[in-house]
Order: sequence, then C-alpha cells, then structure tokens
Amino acid sequence: MKRISKKSSLLPEIQRGKTIKIVVDGKPIDAFEGETIAAVLLSADIWTFQLSHKHKEPRSLYCGMGICYECLVTVNGVHAQRACVTAVEEGMCVETCKELEL
Repeated sequence: MKRISKKSSLLPEIQRGKTIKIVVDGKPIDAFEGETIAAVLLSADIWTFQLSHKHKEPRSLYCGMGICYECLVTVNGVHAQRACVTAVEEGMCVETCKELEL
C-alpha cells in the first residue's frame, strides 16, 4: 500500500483514520477510514476502474470530484458508483472492470 508520508519537519503531521479492510476484486486491501475508493485503488496499484462501454478502453480517475463518471465501480453489488467521491467502509466489496448496463 503506497501512501504519502511525512518527509520534512516543516510539514504538518499527516492525520489518518483507523486502518480497515475492504475487498477489491476478491482480494483484501488495507485502507484508512475517510479515504475514497479511488485513493485506495490507486495506492494498491489498481489503475483501471472500468472499461468504456463502446470501445472497451480502460478508464480511471480523471476529474477527482464526481463530474466525469470515468471512475465507476461496483460497490456491494450496486453498479455505477463513483470511486472518487465514495468513502470506504469496513468490509466493503468493490469490483472493477464490471460490464455496466447503460
């Protein structure tokens, strides 16, 4: 799990929530409370969140604020959830690259 760490005494201490576990594509992954699904996926080197409907091109985090809908994932069986604005929860099940019905 890659995370920014404090590298300088000039920077403030990084505050993190407690460590929790989520499941991504069947694999357990550590996360911190308060993080978005997108942050957890990127820290776990998961860069493709979905495939485009028409051309099956990889899609990932783009705008980071819920506008573009490029980061859609399936969360606990509910399709088309925006990873960039959805906070992780203990035991959450996330699926990437799931074929979405439009």
